[in-house]
Amino acid sequence: MGVRRWIEDWPVYRQLRDGDRSGRGAAAKSHHSDNLTSRTSTADKVTKSVCPYCAVGCGQNIYVSNGEVTQIEGDPDSPISRGRLCPKGAASLQLTTGSARKHQVLYRAPHATRWQELELDTAMDMIADRVLAARDHGWQDEVDGAAVRRTLGFASLGGATLDNEENYLIKKLFTALGAIQIENQARI
Repeated sequence: MGVRRWIEDWPVYRQLRDGDRSGRGAAAKSHHSDNLTSRTSTADKVTKSVCPYCAVGCGQNIYVSNGEVTQIEGDPDSPISRGRLCPKGAASLQLTTGSARKHQVLYRAPHATRWQELELDTAMDMIADRVLAARDHGWQDEVDGAAVRRTLGFASLGGATLDNEENYLIKKLFTALGAIQIENQARI
């Protein structure tokens, strides 16, 4: 590439030559940027959603191509976030498609040094057995003559990746089981 060609490709030269003083017009474009396309231009459909990470409820646009989620961005139509997402919300594509996401149940027995894969039904049965045992072990029918019908055998701390509906159902479940220590990370 000759010196003349190099100078003509220089954005400052194009700015001065074309009268684009602010550098926001054609002078700012390069051959590379002329050929770029939007990450979302190939999407088959766009689905509106809400960020799962906290109680704010920022709107998200989920772009799907060939049945796969390809991009998640802030929803400019959302009155809450007006198209903006925090760093966690902006990285929520990794929640659905990240290579570190596990797709099987992992269990590590007490004092074990390795994780083992379990069938979902086996894991659910183990959890149910342990919840009921902890409930029975910590059950209080009355305290100082007053009926309380509660358990101190377990507590619930929900995560911010759950949406409001999931947190509502978890609250109802643990209340029905007699738990009194029920909290959610998004509210703390």
